[in-house]
Amino acid sequence: MTLTYSSYLHLPRLLELQRPRSEPAEHDEMLFIVIHQVFELWFRLMLFETEKVNRDFSANDLYGAIATWKRLRTILKTIVGQLDILETMTPLSFQSFRDRLDTASGFQSYQFRELEFAYGYKRAGVVGSIPEAEGKRAEAERRLHQRSVVDHFYDFLSQRGVVIPADLRSKPVEEPTRPSEGLQVELLRVYREQPELVILFELMTDCDEGFQEWRYRHIKLVERTIGAKRGTGGSPGVEFLKQSLWKPLFPDLWAIRHRM
Repeated sequence: MTLTYSSYLHLPRLLELQRPRSEPAEHDEMLFIVIHQVFELWFRLMLFETEKVNRDFSANDLYGAIATWKRLRTILKTIVGQLDILETMTPLSFQSFRDRLDTASGFQSYQFRELEFAYGYKRAGVVGSIPEAEGKRAEAERRLHQRSVVDHFYDFLSQRGVVIPADLRSKPVEEPTRPSEGLQVELLRVYREQPELVILFELMTDCDEGFQEWRYRHIKLVERTIGAKRGTGGSPGVEFLKQSLWKPLFPDLWAIRHRM
C-alpha cells in the first residue's frame, strides 16, 4: 500500500475520536473535546522532549539541552495560547453538556501527572485520582519513582564544576524538589564565571514561568466556567488547583534573582 499523508498520520482513526455524548448535540462539546485531545498530544510531546533533556544533561550536552529547552518553551507558549480558544465557550454553553462528562475529569489526566512528577513536583497522593482500570496509573507511579529533570540538572552542573550539596544528592526521588541555599551560592558563581550557561538557565526559567502561566490561566478558565463548584466526578475544583500556584519547578533559579 502506498504511504500517503493520511495513512502516515492515521487521520481516519484520529478524526473518528471526537465523539460528543450530548443528544441532541450541544455545539460547544466538540470544541471541548478537540481542545483537550490537543492538550494531551502536546503533553505527550513534552514528555518525549523531557526524556531528551534528561539525556542531554547527563551527557553534559549544553547545546543539545539549549535546543530542547527552546522547543519546550515554545510548546508551553502554544498550549497557554490555546486556552484562548476554550475561553470562547461561555459558562452556559459548558453547562449544556457538563452532565455528559459524568465522572470524567481533567484531574484524571495521567500525562499531566507524569509531567508534574518528571519536573520534580512529586505528590504521591494524587496518583489515586487516575482510574486504575485504564492501566495508566502505573505509568504515573513509575514517573513518581524516577529521577526528575532537576536530578539530571544536578548531574549536568556537577560536570561543570558545581558543588551539589550532599542533601540534594541523597534526597529520595519520591520527594519534591526543594530549594537549597548551598546550591544558590554555586549558581550565583556560575552566572558570573560561566556565561555560556546563562542562556540555559534563562531558558529553564522561561519554561518554569510557562508552567506557572499555564496553571494560572487554567485556574482562571475553570473559575470563570464553573466558579466555586466541585469539578466533574467530584474532583476538588478551583481550590485544589490553586494549591499548585506559585510553586516553581526550579526554585533556586528564582531565588538568586535579587542577589544579582
